Amino acid sequence: MATSMTSETADRQYVRTAMNKPMLTQEHELDLALRWRDERDEEALHELTSAYMRLVISMASKFRHYGLPLSDLVQEGNVGLMQASMRFDPDRAVRFSTYASWWIRSSIQDFVLRNWSIVRTGTTAAQKSLFFNLKRLRAKIGDTDDTVISPENRHWVATHLGVAERDVDAMASRLSASDRSLNAPLATDSETQWQDLLEDETAVTEERVMEARDGARRKRWIAEALKTLNERETLIIRERRLTDDTVTLEVLGQRLGISKERVRQIEHQALGKLRKALVTMVGDPNETGLLPV
Repeated sequence: MATSMTSETADRQYVRTAMNKPMLTQEHELDLALRWRDERDEEALHELTSAYMRLVISMASKFRHYGLPLSDLVQEGNVGLMQASMRFDPDRAVRFSTYASWWIRSSIQDFVLRNWSIVRTGTTAAQKSLFFNLKRLRAKIGDTDDTVISPENRHWVATHLGVAERDVDAMASRLSASDRSLNAPLATDSETQWQDLLEDETAVTEERVMEARDGARRKRWIAEALKTLNERETLIIRERRLTDDTVTLEVLGQRLGISKERVRQIEHQALGKLRKALVTMVGDPNETGLLPV
């Protein structure tokens, strides 16, 4: 409780300090921006950014309804303010506050998207626009149902924002739901948790053991079959059939000093030998994964 009061007091003090900073005239603002850009005058940078902390607080306050602490929103807004100061070109006929507003808003929006839910809500510009404007637009047309959006309203929102109707549906569903812990019980009087209903799609121990045993057996079969080949045939089969990066016939021909057609013939001949050896050991050479050709 004491920690919470201390935090609130610090927040109020920060806001008072920011609001008491003097406003900048256009001429003085330009002078500060030039001093920072040309001379890297840190005092000029501090005065310039301090004067617009009130802008950060004002914009951060508009995002409080997303359930995030104002202090965190302000901190992210200050990040955007600093980014703006690093990129601002005082030679352009625009006030620093106008330029900084975009960076401040963008930084705060990114923070909200990262922290509003444990599930990533939006990554594209269209999804971000939907996230921050869907509720406002639905309220504008009197659509107060938090769960279902009618086809007519969905079409209107999609057209207004220039997005697909399916994206409107998906975002409406996402915004109407809240995060739920997998450790939460199914009911107040139940010991069963939501995670108990999740299906484990990984292979069971018995299946993993069988796969490992079969894999080892195939390797043993192929190793025995390869002993029936001569050195050149073995090289060609290994490079053409037993590696992830298959070597072309032309490259092997250059390495062995023969034509690529001759390499193809030797490969075909070697595969015939392997098939014969595997039939003797296995019965069905296709089980090894090496054949058919």
